[in-house]
Order: sequence, then structure tokens, then C-alpha cells
Amino acid sequence: MPDGSSTAHLLHPKLATALGEGYRLAHFRKDAVAALTVAIVALPLSMAIAVASGVSPERGLYTAIVGGFVVSLLSGSRFQIGGPAGAFIVLVAATVARFGVEGLLLTVLMSGLMLTLLGVLRLGSLIRHIPHAVTVGFTCGIAVTIAASQLKDLGGLHLAGAEPGPLVPKLAALGGALATVGPAALAIGSGSAVVIFGLRRYRPAWPGMLIAVVAASLAAVLLRLPVETIGTRFGGLPHGLLLPRLPAMTPHLALQVLPAALSFTLLGGIESLLSAKVADGMTGRKHRSNMELIAQGLANVASALFGGISVTGTIARTATNVRAGGVSPLSGMMHSVFLLLFILVAAPLASFVPLAALAGVLIVVSWNMAEKAEFVRLLRNWRTAAVLLATFGLTLIRDLTTGIVAGCLGNYPVDVVNTGCRITWTARRSIRKPSAAPLEARPMQLRALFLKS
Repeated sequence: MPDGSSTAHLLHPKLATALGEGYRLAHFRKDAVAALTVAIVALPLSMAIAVASGVSPERGLYTAIVGGFVVSLLSGSRFQIGGPAGAFIVLVAATVARFGVEGLLLTVLMSGLMLTLLGVLRLGSLIRHIPHAVTVGFTCGIAVTIAASQLKDLGGLHLAGAEPGPLVPKLAALGGALATVGPAALAIGSGSAVVIFGLRRYRPAWPGMLIAVVAASLAAVLLRLPVETIGTRFGGLPHGLLLPRLPAMTPHLALQVLPAALSFTLLGGIESLLSAKVADGMTGRKHRSNMELIAQGLANVASALFGGISVTGTIARTATNVRAGGVSPLSGMMHSVFLLLFILVAAPLASFVPLAALAGVLIVVSWNMAEKAEFVRLLRNWRTAAVLLATFGLTLIRDLTTGIVAGCLGNYPVDVVNTGCRITWTARRSIRKPSAAPLEARPMQLRALFLKS
């Protein structure tokens, strides 16, 4: 069976390809089982990401339902699962804090249009040129920021004022509120994280996140624990989707949110193509990068119209889809249908979910997101370490965009090996007569070695 290399340049959804090759009942059964498995993982995770992003939990579910459906419908990968991603928590929270929910929806809409344009112009391959050290640096920076953002709910802390956004003031405020820690919330939050880690180690096939959240909810209700829940903070989930509508839009607001939209576009493109690349590595197939960007772009537009947040390809859920036996984009589409059924039938149950349990879920997400081994490996070379630490540090103390830009600019005069795309960049101090030695022996000439992956 061809792996798709010969058609990787096409603007043609993989759903059409999969159906054109012949789709049988056996394929549908595999996709249905994979869809249910992914939905079980996505249910608590979508709500947790939304709450951590500063919006109500149903907006995370809207994102997974509407955005996830469109991603799979139009995706350039057979296995991509779209939805809200932990990597966007920092950007979404900052956008909501500054511009409100309407400003966020406009940002997501604009980002979707930009991603679609990148795909139509066939610029998807350019995103893969971001150096590996920069990718690892901002990923680890985001992971640390996510973990810090969950400490308040994890420990049931009570702050005198609003929680600061920047990392250093946030940690200072949380440190000053340690005397207000709630033992019940801390037990629920840390217990949820321990359960997820434990099940992942000893029962990896079990839905650890869902089991932890359900167990925490039962414990909070049966023991009457004094913990904050989705119901006490947000009032529960609605029974169904919102009607589609355009977000509030003015030229002034559009100009204000433009930098945020650019950041959403950059991160969305990186995350989606990395996720598709992971699926390629697991299955031996090739995704269509430009078609993938178009799918992600239109999914973000649809998510914004239905009140959702940013959509991207998600590595954990995509990998779950592959391991569960998904064979076509229909598994991703059916996973969205299962989530919709939850909202229609069982939405009131979400009111009992403790926020500390969702914080525990995101602590696990941030731990898994951080590329710890790769971070340490890149530190062994002072040149890659400089780019890595610059990106990591600026992502923490400034923002994601600053970290990425600084890392890419700082990458020019040093060696950085992109293991994902297998591209090696080195500095060029002067133009001289080429040496007869192999390229690897000429470290001061600018080059890009494109190796077959």
C-alpha cells in the first residue's frame, strides 16, 4: 500500500482518499472503537484546558466538537485529532484577560484565516524550518507556565486580589497565600495526578484522566468535601451547542488583536504539523502539510463561530487514535460526535467535577509536554544551549512570541540540529573558495542538508 509520499503536495483531504480506496464495515468498527477511546481522553482534557485558559469549560468542548470535526473532515492526515491544546493555554488566557471573550473569538477567527492562507499558498513546509532547540525551548517554557497556572486550584489557595499573569509575580502571590491552602483541594488535586501517573505506568490501556476525574468527583460528593467545582464557579454546562455567529468585530479591535492572532497562527501551524509528523512516524504514512494547514485554519474559523477557542492538532489524542486502531479521518469525526452526545445527555454531571481534579490533569499534561530528556541533551552543546535557554527564558518571563523570535534570530550564528526535520544550520562568516572536505568538516559555512526522513 502506498504511504502517500507521491501525493503529499496535493490540496486534497485524506478523508476523500481513504473513502476512495474502499471503506468497509471492518474499517468503520475500528474507527468507532478508536473514536470512543479518544473521546474518553478528550472529555476531561477539553474542559481542563478551557478552565485553565480563563474561559468556561463548555468552550473547550465546543472546540473539540466543532473544530475537531472540521479538522478530521478536511485534514491532510488520516489520523489527526483536533481540539483545544495545552500549548495554547498561555496565549488564550492572556488574550482573554486583555480583550475579553469577544476579543478571543476574533483572534481565533483571524488566526484561522491566516492558517488557511498559508496552506493555500503552499507555505506549510516553511514552518518545519524552525530550529529544534527553539521548539524544545518554547515547549518546555509553556509546560512550566501551565503548571504554575494550576497551583492556585490545585491547592485551593485564596488570593487577596486577582492572580497575576506573569510567572514571577504569580509565584510571589501564590507563595504569599500558602497559609490559605485547602487540605481537601490539595488532596483531590494531587491524588488525581497520582492516579493518572499510576494508571499510565501499570494500566496504560485504561483512560487514566477520566478515571481520576470521576473518582475525584465521587469523593467530593460522597464525602461532602469543601472544594470548588465546575458548578460552583461556572454554573454547569449547557445542553447543546451555541448557534453560530460572528464575533464582535471593529477595525480598531482587529488591529489590537493582530499580534495575538499571529502568535496563534505560528503556534497552531507548528503544533499541527508536529502532531501529523508524529502520526506519520507511528504509521509509516505521509501527511499533506498544506492541506493540514487549510484544515486547521477552517477549523479555527468554525470554532470561533460556535464560541470555541483555538483548535490545533493534538499529539496525545492523535497518538491515542493511532494506538486504538483508527484507520481513517472518520475516527476523528466520530470522536466529536461522542463529545456532542455527552453535552446533550450528561452535561449536568460535569457540575460535580472539582476544579482541583482538573488542575491535577493539567499538571500531568505539563509534565508530559516538557521534553525533559531532549532539554538536557541540548544543554551539552553550548551553542544549542544558548538558543534553548534564550527561548525558554524569554517564554517564561515575556511571552511565547518573544521567545520564538529571539530563538530563531539567535539561531543564525550557531549550530542547531533540527532532529524533527533533519536540517542542520551553521554560521557563515565569509564567502570563500569551497573546501574539498566533506560538508560536515566545514562548520562555518551556511548550509541546509535535507535528508530523507
